[in-house]
Amino acid sequence: MELPLVVGVDGSDSSLQAVDWAVDEAARHGLPLRLVYASLWERYEGSRPSLSTDRPAEEIMAEHIVASSAERARLRNAEVKVSGEVLPDDAVSVLLREGHEASALVTGARGRSELAGLLLGSVSLTVAARAACPVIVVRGSEQNRQGTFGRVVVGVGDTTEGSAAVRFAFREAEARGCALEAVRAWRRPAREDADHPVLADDAAHTHNERASATLDDALREAVRDHPRVDVERRPVEGPTHKVLLDASTHADLLVVGAQRRNGHFGLQLGRVAHALLHHSECPVAVIAQRV
Repeated sequence: MELPLVVGVDGSDSSLQAVDWAVDEAARHGLPLRLVYASLWERYEGSRPSLSTDRPAEEIMAEHIVASSAERARLRNAEVKVSGEVLPDDAVSVLLREGHEASALVTGARGRSELAGLLLGSVSLTVAARAACPVIVVRGSEQNRQGTFGRVVVGVGDTTEGSAAVRFAFREAEARGCALEAVRAWRRPAREDADHPVLADDAAHTHNERASATLDDALREAVRDHPRVDVERRPVEGPTHKVLLDASTHADLLVVGAQRRNGHFGLQLGRVAHALLHHSECPVAVIAQRV
């Protein structure tokens, strides 16, 4: 049985954008869609008297949010199987638990209770930094969210660290029938300055060639497994987060790996993924890589 694509909903505009994106994603991969709303109303409202017919407002609102989100999903694509549930726990705990039985988790960039000025909500950030399965944070312009560019971008780090992200990116590009842009950022050490232009040019060429070789190594197996995907290898000089942020402007999805070290707890995300989740112009998929 295929694991569902799980979406955290809370009624915010950002969560509705996540639902729309997830419906299209579920249709592409032939997956069921599961909508979950985390609610702690039971903890704060307490138990109702057995003879009472009153229902807490939070309970009613939660059920309405799930039902209206499910209806929105069905109207967008009636062929996608949709289910929904209100779960009595905090949002992070619910999503992390759901992630153990999900093909991926999908969240909006900000929740209903987040401050308007925040670039990224705390729930989305924490889930992306701790989940065992892929996490997609739906952000960026409508153009990018709707898949109008026909391009998936994957950031390639060291080959042993980025294999899960590369495999995910190839599957996405193949399912979408679009091009894959594999980006490897590189930088010259500070001592390689412009005092000797010829030497500096030679050094730049050497670094670029090494980045190209890293791309070839990282992509070799996935290229063999997905021969129909059109791949563009792009070594680029510059800080990794800036290079990938620039690439996000013309992408439908940006894929990046995040290390998960066995035995380590807390947030395990990395500076690059953190920056992309806050500033990317398109949805970002964070793919856990065990090291």
